[in-house]
Amino acid sequence: AGTQRARAGAQTSLHVPYGDGEGEKLDIYFPTDPSGTFPVLVYIHGGYWQCLSKDESGFAAPPLVSRGVAVVAVGYDTAPKGHMDAMVLQVRRSLAFLVERYSGIRGIYLCGHSAGAHLAAMVMSTDWTEYGVAPDIKGAVLVSGVYDLEPILHTYVNNALNMSREVAQRNSPMLCVTPAAPAAATCKVLVAVAQHDSPEFRRQSQEYGQALRAAGWSVSLLDLAGVDHFDIIEKLSEESYVLTQVREELPSSL
Repeated sequence: AGTQRARAGAQTSLHVPYGDGEGEKLDIYFPTDPSGTFPVLVYIHGGYWQCLSKDESGFAAPPLVSRGVAVVAVGYDTAPKGHMDAMVLQVRRSLAFLVERYSGIRGIYLCGHSAGAHLAAMVMSTDWTEYGVAPDIKGAVLVSGVYDLEPILHTYVNNALNMSREVAQRNSPMLCVTPAAPAAATCKVLVAVAQHDSPEFRRQSQEYGQALRAAGWSVSLLDLAGVDHFDIIEKLSEESYVLTQVREELPSSL
């Protein structure tokens, strides 16, 4: 319902292709007045890399677009069609596409939930020289994410993903933490976890947050009481944590 409201209210471009693949599409909710420059919140959906889609991702848009922030929901090929290497590549390419296509972008904020937080974290470890662009990532909100894929190898989640140990290792954000570049010093990372997330999720969020901090990133850990793995993202958007994160960075424009 939130997505339908968003689509009715904003200037939107749906299913914008950022590549040739079937799943390589973006939904872009532009701010009410998209003249000039605007910050962008890029939302990467969860679903254990095998369900959900960008089509359920518009719920975060209305409060943001009304305040001058564009919201982009990223589509990617979920398993079994998509492999982990390919999904990581797709979300990285989607960011490169946005930067090349829209000159008005002033600062990118990543937000991902669950598998989407994993993919957002992998975006943060990108060597952008390979892409010929330098996205100005100013913030990331990583919600109930998976940052070490090895424990998943032995669970039903891997049935569709079919990851080998090598694939799991090279796509584990914990093992890809890069020292914060000077630009990243201004990038604020919020690692959020739910009180009722499983102990494994809670452990991974804690350890990943600490690893980022040790590498010089600016990190806040948020442990949200009274929510579980699924309703934490609604809670965060309702209470505008995401909005606050963006707004703090952009007091003049919002």
